[in-house]
Amino acid sequence: MPNIVLDRKAPSTHDLKGLRLTPDAALSDAPHLDVLHVPGGFGQEALMEDAEVLAWIRQQAAAARNVFSVCTGALLCGATGLLKGRRATTHWASFHLLPYFGAIPVNERVVVDGNWIFAAGVTAGIDGALRLAAELRGDDAARTIQLYMAYAPEPPFDSGTPETAPAAILAHARQSIAGITAQREASARRAAGHLGIKVSGPAP
Repeated sequence: MPNIVLDRKAPSTHDLKGLRLTPDAALSDAPHLDVLHVPGGFGQEALMEDAEVLAWIRQQAAAARNVFSVCTGALLCGATGLLKGRRATTHWASFHLLPYFGAIPVNERVVVDGNWIFAAGVTAGIDGALRLAAELRGDDAARTIQLYMAYAPEPPFDSGTPETAPAAILAHARQSIAGITAQREASARRAAGHLGIKVSGPAP
């Protein structure tokens, strides 16, 4: 199963910090994918109302063996209308937006719903990738990958979730991403309107 990196246009593009990325093909040339990986991050917001990208995700997800969403990739999947009635998770700062897409929010690092796998935030992507490896190749293959990676995390601080982080740290983190969070909520509200989903009052 080859790993294919796609972009709307080839041959190269950049991330938000200028890192050059070289896709293997343009979206229009993409084959049917066995695994559709939808990443998140700050670049996700720019695609929330991109009809071409959303249609491509819908098309690929329909035939993919697995769909793997990491971080705010879940919001992008949500904008396609594919999360209605589906259990899902995303980064803690955007978790409250899942109902705008008709999703059932589950506050866990990794959530599996049928052939969909959702990973909450950056490091949860490793956990989700191991779950995906197990789905594709069996538990022992995933255990072997974990061993090769020496993936046995022992974080120095118990500050990895809003529930465990000190209040001052959480407040500072929320403040530092308040701008993008507001943009994401506005996009989520518009998506809810397009999808015919009613969410009353402020963000849940």
